[in-house]
Amino acid sequence: MNTVRYGLLLVLAAALPGAASAQAQYPNKPVRLIVPFPPGGGTDTLARIYGQKLAEVFGQQVIIDNRPGAGTNIGAEIAAKAPPDGYTLLMGNIAHAINVTLYSKLAYDFVKDFTPVTLLASTPNILVVHPSVPAKSVKELIALAKARPGQLDYASAGSGSSSHLAAELFGIMAGVKMTHVPYKGGGPAVIALVGGQVSVGFATTPSVITHVKAGKMRGLGVTTARRSPSTPELPTISEAGVPGYEAGTWYGLLAPAGTPNEIVARLHAESVKLLKLPDVKDRLDATGFESIGNTPEQFAAYIRSEIEKWGKVVKASGARVD
Repeated sequence: MNTVRYGLLLVLAAALPGAASAQAQYPNKPVRLIVPFPPGGGTDTLARIYGQKLAEVFGQQVIIDNRPGAGTNIGAEIAAKAPPDGYTLLMGNIAHAINVTLYSKLAYDFVKDFTPVTLLASTPNILVVHPSVPAKSVKELIALAKARPGQLDYASAGSGSSSHLAAELFGIMAGVKMTHVPYKGGGPAVIALVGGQVSVGFATTPSVITHVKAGKMRGLGVTTARRSPSTPELPTISEAGVPGYEAGTWYGLLAPAGTPNEIVARLHAESVKLLKLPDVKDRLDATGFESIGNTPEQFAAYIRSEIEKWGKVVKASGARVD
């Protein structure tokens, strides 16, 4: 019996240094970063800026894996069920917090099945209209929507996305009714807006800022509590006609639950450092992102608060996806 125990101890002693060494060498192969949206939207833009720089730091390729569909749930489910070894990560965003209430049943638990790494960035959404819409201010849009109840349509990146709920919150607070036209991501929604297939949108800043500046769509206001440095000429929706209105989009890095603490700590440390690099900050500022980089514990608490906040909006709006 003692011989068996001794043998087991030798096996454990040999295995533990190997495991520690493997974690210390992380990463020693390409890392997959799942983006639950198609190319072209704000989440994809940030993932490519972040992934390119992380690859330089790690000396390993960071593969952007676009997995759109089911309101971000397809990509999230794939990430949740991946091995917790640090080689599959999720670029999460506000839609995942919204989906907890929006969907009656999910194949994953956004709180229990993920380990938060850090909140990378946030951005305002911009209330935009196609140039053919006569409204040139938030108040004029409200008046137009009230005169034509249900006739104005708005594009979103999908049911439950930040662009959807920002519009629903606007409708509730401004007392207007517009028709929701969901698309499979921010990129397709922006294409529809530029083409005039839809009239209104609450799109993320990175996805529309170049179109606004080029005059292909008209910006009326930003959804956050203060004006955005990237579009200082645009008022907040709160100051432009809907007092107290506030919404925005956030993006964070998550790993499957059970990912070793050492790997989470490495991902967090490198992420926070690269967010502070001048060239990264310049790129983020130019596209309308505000870099953050908080702790895993702070990000976990933030996720819980967002689930609670948007759960109330979902219930008030009556929005539901089953």
